[in-house]
Amino acid sequence: ARGEPEERRHDERHGREALGVYIGNPNAHNLGSMLYLRSVIRGLGTRAVFSASTVDQRPKEISACLMFGAFSAPVPDVDRTSFLVVIGANPFASNGSLATAPDWPGRLRALVSRGGELVVVDPRRTETAREATQWLPVRPGTDAHLLAAVANVLVTQGLADLGRLQPHVAGMEAVTSAVAPFTPEAVAGVTGLDADVIRDLARRLADAPSAAVYGRMGTTAQEFGTLTSWLVDVVNILTGNLDRPGGAMFSKPAAGSANTRGTPGRGRGVTIHRRHSRVRGLPESLGELPVAAMAEEIDTPGEGQLRGMVTIAGNPVLSTPNSGRLDAALADLELMISVDVYVNETTRHADVILPVPSALQKPHYDVALYGLALRNVANWSEPVLPLEDGRPDEWEVLAKLALIAQGMGPGADPAVVDDLSYAALAEHAPAEVVEAIDATGRRGPARLVDLMLRTGPYGLTLDELIQAPHGIDLGPLEPRIPEILRTPSGCIEMAPEEILADLPRLQATLSSPGGLNGGQLLLIGRRDLRSNNSWMHNVEVLVKGKPRCTLHVHPDDAARLGIADGADVEVASAVGEVRVPAQVTEDIRPGVVSLPHGWGHDQPGIQLRVASRRAGANSNALTDESLVDAVSGNAVLNGIPVSVAPAR
Repeated sequence: ARGEPEERRHDERHGREALGVYIGNPNAHNLGSMLYLRSVIRGLGTRAVFSASTVDQRPKEISACLMFGAFSAPVPDVDRTSFLVVIGANPFASNGSLATAPDWPGRLRALVSRGGELVVVDPRRTETAREATQWLPVRPGTDAHLLAAVANVLVTQGLADLGRLQPHVAGMEAVTSAVAPFTPEAVAGVTGLDADVIRDLARRLADAPSAAVYGRMGTTAQEFGTLTSWLVDVVNILTGNLDRPGGAMFSKPAAGSANTRGTPGRGRGVTIHRRHSRVRGLPESLGELPVAAMAEEIDTPGEGQLRGMVTIAGNPVLSTPNSGRLDAALADLELMISVDVYVNETTRHADVILPVPSALQKPHYDVALYGLALRNVANWSEPVLPLEDGRPDEWEVLAKLALIAQGMGPGADPAVVDDLSYAALAEHAPAEVVEAIDATGRRGPARLVDLMLRTGPYGLTLDELIQAPHGIDLGPLEPRIPEILRTPSGCIEMAPEEILADLPRLQATLSSPGGLNGGQLLLIGRRDLRSNNSWMHNVEVLVKGKPRCTLHVHPDDAARLGIADGADVEVASAVGEVRVPAQVTEDIRPGVVSLPHGWGHDQPGIQLRVASRRAGANSNALTDESLVDAVSGNAVLNGIPVSVAPAR
């Protein structure tokens, strides 16, 4: 119960199946988390694992795993392409997402300057769309329809050309059959784009000297996220632009990845849907349950009900759908432990908060995002500031939590977990490599990264990176198929059964051309350059200036609804309501409104001095946890029906 925070007492009363864990977005940017989180999850002994991935990129992860046998997500070779289609992404604000590189704006401007084309498909004229050669204001949630029609044109008009990938592709006939119903005319009413515009886009993609289609959160956090993610790569394959310079290519990270280990060109592949959530039966993927199920797993009685939670960074009360329900559910837990630097909307419910050092006090190597780099590079960053005397590093906090969860007690030595993690990585390393690392005397993340670098594809050492504080350039991306494939067939599986099974659901929507329905609008999210996530809102330099938590409304909709620019409006959905200032702008498609995510810092008990002065409105008070992508269970955060009216 509250007041008895020891993990042992909760475990004895309910069993490990009553304990859940949530892993937040900041973990992808923390070296200690990336290397030691698995030990924490293993120590907790629970299968109720949730993360920010299922309100973000999980559809892309699944489609890539099923097609290539491991998480090998192609990235656009922006620096060498002549035609780039950006769908549901705004790299001028996000600086690239699942596609890592500095100065995305400069790279895109260089593309246009050298005579290339930049086409942005988005319901909103984003910062990226303003500098594009063409903006296609598609209706929210219909990117899969558009891409299926593009694929239809490519295969029916003889424009498909797989090039050198021909012998490495399986399922071409199944894809041709699957996209047959999705003609440009059939999808025009749903997408809001003219059939000739769709046909022209397909032809230009096929005719371009090099081209790439790149989709991001607008394509994944929607009703057909996995289908859209799959179709992005299908179009890249059909145009012969997968795995070639100027197309969509695969990074080769210096610290290794799933597609640099094992036997090149073949593997076991990935299995999804091995189990389902207790209440609604939502599917597992990559070892996790959809975060859209987290609240109901806590507040619904019955065998397996979650009565304790461990949260590691992140703020699911603001970042997951129908956040009001999750907020109430967390308040009713018997035990909650959080590893976090903030007392925020989520951690205010915790019995124990384990703080970790500032980012300036930790070393960093981008274990995750170098696997999605637009150019192969490696960089190690030393801590800027020292740790205070007696303060544990982040990896030590996580390692000790893992040991305590296994019953080792508060005196457990984090070095035990460190040694086990190192031994597991070193098991198949050459003896001379292990001897060389042992001679350095390193421990913690530095030792693990050194081993990963030495056994990686370039044979680098951590000492080499330390001596190159600005990083090492390992060159442009190079073709990697069939080497990166880890499918049982040794081929690109162009038509995975799990994905094709969802196509009838997409086809059924062709008879429902959307648009305004009883005065309702469709809500989409958006990102801002200085406030991409909720954890950035408590930094003064990132939030100062004019308010950015506003509702974008098209002038036609504003006139129809009697909404004045700058006036407060009430936005209501099936699950909640918020009050927010309106911003009337032509930079959004009629029938669509946009509200940024991560705001709503007005809850009692939080200790966010900067953020609470600019609280804003929580967009996830409007999103519905019952709406998910069927294949991945990813939450639907775009295309939410809402009503908007002047505030009372």
